[in-house]
Amino acid sequence: MAGRINDEDVKAVRDAVPIDAVVSEYLQLRNAGGGNLKGLCPFHDEKSPSFQVSPSKGFFHCFGCQEGGDTITFVMKVDHLSFSEAVERLAGQAGITLRYEEGGYNPSHQRGERIRLVEAHKIAAQFYTEQLDTGPEADTGRTFLAERGFDQAAAAHFGVGYSPQGWDHLTRYLRGKGFTDKELLLSGLSQEGRRGPIDRFRGRLMWPIRDIGGEVVGFGARKLYESDNGPKYLNTPDTPIYRKSQVLYGIDLAKKDIAKSSRAVVVEGYTDVMACHLAGITTAIATCGTAFGGDHIKILRRLLMDNGSARVIFTFDGDSAGQKAALRAFEDDQKFAAETYIAIAPDGMDPCELRLAKGDEAVADLVEPRTPLFEFALRQILARYDLETPAGRASALDEAAPVVARIKNSGAQHEVAVQLAGMLGILDTQFVVKRVAQLARWARDRGGKGPGPAERGRPPQGYEGGPRPASGPALTLRNPVFATERELLKLALQRPELVSPAFDAYGTDEFTAPPYAAVREAIMEAGGAEHGVQDPQEYLVRVRETAPDDVVRAMVTELAVEAIMRKTVDENYAGEQLVTVRRRAVERRVRDVQGTLARASAHGDPVHLAAVQNELWVLQQYDQALREKGAGAL
Repeated sequence: MAGRINDEDVKAVRDAVPIDAVVSEYLQLRNAGGGNLKGLCPFHDEKSPSFQVSPSKGFFHCFGCQEGGDTITFVMKVDHLSFSEAVERLAGQAGITLRYEEGGYNPSHQRGERIRLVEAHKIAAQFYTEQLDTGPEADTGRTFLAERGFDQAAAAHFGVGYSPQGWDHLTRYLRGKGFTDKELLLSGLSQEGRRGPIDRFRGRLMWPIRDIGGEVVGFGARKLYESDNGPKYLNTPDTPIYRKSQVLYGIDLAKKDIAKSSRAVVVEGYTDVMACHLAGITTAIATCGTAFGGDHIKILRRLLMDNGSARVIFTFDGDSAGQKAALRAFEDDQKFAAETYIAIAPDGMDPCELRLAKGDEAVADLVEPRTPLFEFALRQILARYDLETPAGRASALDEAAPVVARIKNSGAQHEVAVQLAGMLGILDTQFVVKRVAQLARWARDRGGKGPGPAERGRPPQGYEGGPRPASGPALTLRNPVFATERELLKLALQRPELVSPAFDAYGTDEFTAPPYAAVREAIMEAGGAEHGVQDPQEYLVRVRETAPDDVVRAMVTELAVEAIMRKTVDENYAGEQLVTVRRRAVERRVRDVQGTLARASAHGDPVHLAAVQNELWVLQQYDQALREKGAGAL
């Protein structure tokens, strides 16, 4: 049975690995103000960045889908790991040796499934590269690479390797490293043979496929021998750590330059990625044995941030298969806010062939004279019709107009409609423009039942409340009472030194919104704001842990990350929030006591009446002191 990781080690891991460094491995982050960073959420689709990271607090929160937590939580959610697996991965990055309770540390048995499968792939990648470097059998693989212009340094840069032709070379090697047959079969590195597991890849050139975090999760294997009856390219099957529709080859090498340049180049194969990178196009990536689809778009959108200057350039072969691939890519074009283009090399060569024939400069030039993807799609459509006849032009318009109607930018849509009229040879340009506009309106009307882009993924500005309970009214910050209570809780979580110790004397009944009262209760259970002064990061972790449910836990994270509404946050501002919340609580109590006083007067009990009158006088004096002295009266 796996031991529990020592609490001190968990805290050390949490403190050692900055949350912004971890998150930026998966998406591009930009300044959000107030010391926070923002990006497109990896947990749901959105047009505008509502995902925020607070490096100083060590927390993230999405104002769109309400996901939130610390560094460990992020790794758990984004890579589908258990708590222990996430801690182990982060500890490995930070060089921290973990201690385990309940029986000590046994690395071969106490790591989670995903960690074990990733480690098996890492070792397999090293095994394959060693075979390519020194194995006499690998001459065929080395020759294959050399004939395509890739030397040993290029192979090493991309981690290319070679799988021996025998039945179980890798299987026996991994067994020797402590991996079980079950793990080898689950990983996809081995497959079931007549007498037990055998190697899945034999006698092939091997490309390691890494996820966006840089972990090897699968392989692409190229056939080298005529005696191999398998397909030209053989990929790792779907496993717990590998889904071909959710990975992009080269993304680990390209992600920083994609984010920096707001440009991505999508090519068709592993050697094309290598050729592009070596020619200076370091934003090149490729799919892994599948068409470019929605999950691939999600990966790129988080890196591109969907800004207006973002570009995605597809390079496809000029043959019919390449043209079909381009048209399939266009089907998903509108999922990008980025502009999409297609680049086809002269003579129909792919980037690898182009580099071999004409050099690096020709590859670099390939992506410059590009054609907008919608224009390419239109030309492919029109080529199927006889535009010399009225019937042919009408049929072509019927098929092409919906394509133009899907263009996001209304100005560009109008211009392309005019361009389409010219391509069709229709002199009445306005007829085509009106036809396209009509189709665009119908498309909007049909989609009008659901939330539009302005409502989906709205960022924190103007945000009107946190995680909503399953029932009941939504919180709205237009209510000044809720707004002030929220601001005070943000101060208590983010700047406890400004509100402590006064805040710890506030009761939960001083917070009128039930979610805010629950957060106040969680702070109290965690030791109060005073504890936050002593150990700010541990304090936030404890508040989250004491929250009674996921709704309150999400609210804690949200308040810990959301920017405070004042640029200058000091004792005076904190005092204003403390006094406002307390005065409103006093005013509510005054109204209650006045009602009691009216009832006591009617019943005529002099002793009770005097006690109620005294309480009312004390409350009124306290309210006057708060008005005159402010926080000094607390």
